[in-house]
Amino acid sequence: MSEAANGAGERPVGIDELLERVRQGYERIEPGEAYDAAESGEAVLVDIRYAALRERDGVIPGALVVERNELEWRLDPQGTHRVPEATGHDVRVVVICNEGYASSLAAASLHQLGLDRATDLVGGFQAWKAAGLPVTS
Repeated sequence: MSEAANGAGERPVGIDELLERVRQGYERIEPGEAYDAAESGEAVLVDIRYAALRERDGVIPGALVVERNELEWRLDPQGTHRVPEATGHDVRVVVICNEGYASSLAAASLHQLGLDRATDLVGGFQAWKAAGLPVTS
């Protein structure tokens, strides 16, 4: 991280410390709770895994697929490239990656866009699958 990106004079941080810092900014969600929130319409599940992982492992029924490199553009409620589900800054978004690491950074990025209810799934898709929650091929 450059000094400009990290704050003037701060030492660079490693990825483990960065993950710890961003995760302190919100409460992460467990698979069962994410399932319940999606089923009740309280949350939008967003799968940011790349196509090869979705093809290999399957997808979560009803989850919105937005690859990581498009996430901010597709979920910004003010953006011209937003998805219909990006109705406002109060939408509860649960970001899902493969194992729950990249999704933490993605959720932090969504917070910077004002999506203060954004979170990520502890353990990612693999934890969802291990919990026996619905997956389709």
